[in-house]
Amino acid sequence: MFSKIYTVVFCLFVGSLWAQNDSLKLVVPQQPKLNEQALNPLAPSKAAFYSAIVPGMGQFYNKSYWKIPLVYGGMGTSLYFYLDNQKKYTRARDEYKLRLRGVEKTDNPKVGTYTKEQLAIVQRTAQRNRDLSLFITLGIYILNIVDANVDAHLQQFNVDEDLSFKPAFEYNPNYNNYQFGAKLSYKF
Repeated sequence: MFSKIYTVVFCLFVGSLWAQNDSLKLVVPQQPKLNEQALNPLAPSKAAFYSAIVPGMGQFYNKSYWKIPLVYGGMGTSLYFYLDNQKKYTRARDEYKLRLRGVEKTDNPKVGTYTKEQLAIVQRTAQRNRDLSLFITLGIYILNIVDANVDAHLQQFNVDEDLSFKPAFEYNPNYNNYQFGAKLSYKF
């Protein structure tokens, strides 16, 4: 008796394995999965902090590796000119002090043959160029920090295919000239 029941249940179970698929079954299309990254609101400030500590580190944090040589190239060049102009200023100042003491000519090959007036001009020019080089170095340093902050902000910006902006120049035959046109579209 029990074996007949087991046989019937087994046959019903095996029979349902070969049954046809339901053709009226509602198939829900799968939505494309979005690559959602968690927005880190502290990422821009972190990148700016890193760039303030070590120039170029904020660009490294943002994975903008190509900007790092630009930061160090700009700062290195302006620091080189700062040190060079400081050396010229010191040389001209020392020579000017010797002239004020009464020494007319020295064997300094760079500024030894200049007069007092020429030494004053060289000294002022070197000082002005040195100060300008320092301001350029500080400007590049601040630009490095601002760039890291803005780049971190823009990495969190959503760029979809649904939003587009298409500028175009179109010829207008009525006025026989070109007109600028812009199209801004958003797909829902």
